[in-house]
Amino acid sequence: MDIDFKDYQLRCELRGHEDDVRGICVCGSEAIATSSRDRSVRLWSLDSNRKFVSSKILLGHTSFVGPLAWIPPNSEFPLGGIVSGGMDTLVFVWDLNTGEKVHTLKGHQLQVTGIVFDEGDVVSSSVDCTLRRWRNGQPVETWEAHKAPVQAVIKLPSGEFVTGSSDSTLKLWRGKTCVHTFEGHSDTVRGLSVMSGLGILSASHDGSLRLWAVSGEVLMEMVGHTAIVYSVDSHASGLIVSGSEDRFAKVWKDGVCVQSIEHPGCVWDAKFMENGDIVTACSDGVVRIWTVDQNNVAEQQELDLYTSQLSLYKSSRKRVGGLKLEELPGLEALKIPGTTDGQTKIVREGDNGVAYGWNTREQKWDKIGEVVDGPEDSNRQQFDGIQYDYVFDVDIGDGMPIRKLPYNRSDNPYDVADKWLLKENLPLSFREQIVQFILQNTGQNNVTFDASFRDPYTGSHAYVPGQPSHLSDISAKPTFKHIPKKGMLVFDAAQFDGILKKIIEFNNALQSDQEKQNLSLTELNVSRLGTIVKILKDTSHYHSSKFADSDIDLLLNLLRSWPVAMIFPVIDIIRMIVLHPDGAILLHKHFEAENDIIVEVIKKVTVSPTIPANLLTSIRAVTNLFRNSCYYNWLQKHRSEILDAFSSCSSSPNKNLQLSYSTLLLNYAVLLIESNDQEGQSQVLSAALELAEDENVEVDSKFRALVAVGSLMLKGLVRKIALDFDVLNIAKAAKGSKDAKIAEVGSDIELLTKQT
Repeated sequence: MDIDFKDYQLRCELRGHEDDVRGICVCGSEAIATSSRDRSVRLWSLDSNRKFVSSKILLGHTSFVGPLAWIPPNSEFPLGGIVSGGMDTLVFVWDLNTGEKVHTLKGHQLQVTGIVFDEGDVVSSSVDCTLRRWRNGQPVETWEAHKAPVQAVIKLPSGEFVTGSSDSTLKLWRGKTCVHTFEGHSDTVRGLSVMSGLGILSASHDGSLRLWAVSGEVLMEMVGHTAIVYSVDSHASGLIVSGSEDRFAKVWKDGVCVQSIEHPGCVWDAKFMENGDIVTACSDGVVRIWTVDQNNVAEQQELDLYTSQLSLYKSSRKRVGGLKLEELPGLEALKIPGTTDGQTKIVREGDNGVAYGWNTREQKWDKIGEVVDGPEDSNRQQFDGIQYDYVFDVDIGDGMPIRKLPYNRSDNPYDVADKWLLKENLPLSFREQIVQFILQNTGQNNVTFDASFRDPYTGSHAYVPGQPSHLSDISAKPTFKHIPKKGMLVFDAAQFDGILKKIIEFNNALQSDQEKQNLSLTELNVSRLGTIVKILKDTSHYHSSKFADSDIDLLLNLLRSWPVAMIFPVIDIIRMIVLHPDGAILLHKHFEAENDIIVEVIKKVTVSPTIPANLLTSIRAVTNLFRNSCYYNWLQKHRSEILDAFSSCSSSPNKNLQLSYSTLLLNYAVLLIESNDQEGQSQVLSAALELAEDENVEVDSKFRALVAVGSLMLKGLVRKIALDFDVLNIAKAAKGSKDAKIAEVGSDIELLTKQT
């Protein structure tokens, strides 16, 4: 069914779980199953009034329950079944007719993270790095899927499997054979989903979502969350939903976030129901269903109550003067006299903290004023919108991504370590190393803390597998504000009507020139160009709209045949074609041809005397190629000639050309860091430093050049070369800039120069 997008509103809240709701499984159109840190699985079914009610509670796990899979009704399970996996390393198969366990699947050494029901078999993934297949309650096969924890597994319509891992990759499996590794995320891949007809969706700790073609190309990247993204799902309408640590479930359409649904806690999971409604699992222990159907929206009283819940939650997290607002005493504290003149006391008044001073002479508390975070608080680091005394970068080794560990000196490091390991899906056997790491880096070695383990979510003692620890070389690393750069930047705005109008204008000029009439377009081709532009303008159908091979041939023929002064609007259409999933794939076929038309065009438009419009559209078109990984080989192969061809843009007085060139350099820096190309990194570093040093370069262009320099120094192979280029003086000059972001990235680079 098609859904014209309207804002989702609360339909209902399902209460019953006693702790975080971790997982959701949609069971056809009549029921939902949810898992929780309270060790239970609950089934919610529609009653006679079409309201969801708790119909079954499945108990058996001894620690929190995570992934779920539905078994549709069959001869063995007339009412269907549920498969659940837990922190206790077990997989249970449940009969929904009786509510009883029919199989207990033992074999995983660590937490179970993903489950797929595969034609009678169960396939499970685990933090122990393996996939296991089970048949009739018995293990059939096991294989190591990644060298790091496997965080998710899904089955494609083709029957193949896809896994996501803490090593930041996805892998495509045909049987026990890995046929492709998807690289692109910069941190743990936590959630996966199938997007029908298009490919695979992934959610990552790096804060992004990606849509991948099964062949490995990135079709779309969605950035908008401000913290770990735990889950992703899609609907037949083309909508995507994601859940995150940042407390939002976000709804996406054609790569754009069209709605952010705020929750009073972390959103662990989000799933679409068949009718397009969204189910969310929240850390406050509540399951919520959201709908666009006005007939199903909750009563106004319930909506108001939810708004109130959000307000209370946010005020409970608010700090004033470094203190939690909820922990401040109320006005009744002012009934107690002070002990010395000038003594101050902070009390809670509504959503604010207010300071009072004791007046000994009049024996009363005088109001001083509202408390705001002062200078000492401004030095505290922020993580997920909360201030902490420390935010550590933790390198857990084995090639796995850096993770953020926030900590306050008032916290018990054992509690922090326990909660952090559970959140990151890392073995609890790493606990002591994490605690020692915190103590060493906060100067608290001689402080004694309560080390008894209590699950920070359930409050009870939990099973800790006796697995030897592989955590090694934990080290604190400085936190940088703007580096390294992650992801690619593109130019995605276009005046399509103006582009088409200019092409028609040029075509009319060719028709009126007897010597060039043969170059002009037929009415049919002009009409076809109009259709191409119409497809590009309709971004709401990018997931399903298609181009014909003849469309790409038409554009490329214009680039070859039209006078060089007339090709810039055609290049501009090419610039937008590469941002369209189908257009990018069709165009890529021509990049590997013997007579590479794109290389020809770059040479043609950069020959002196240049035409600014040609330069601008062509450099932006090349920059947009970085959106899709299928162009990466081509971009690396022609890197030297591309950068040389557009190098004149660095000294151009045209600010748009400067910005386009600096963006090209920044994208190249990201790509060449990933490919460990030292020669290429050196070329980009040299060009970026030249741009950063130029006093005539505008702020945004200089900023991107400096970010490229810092990223190459931090993650690349050219730090020593940068030091030889006297990068320290460039950093100091940037640090003294009046522009805040230039000064910040200058500080980042200066800090890098001091590292050995």
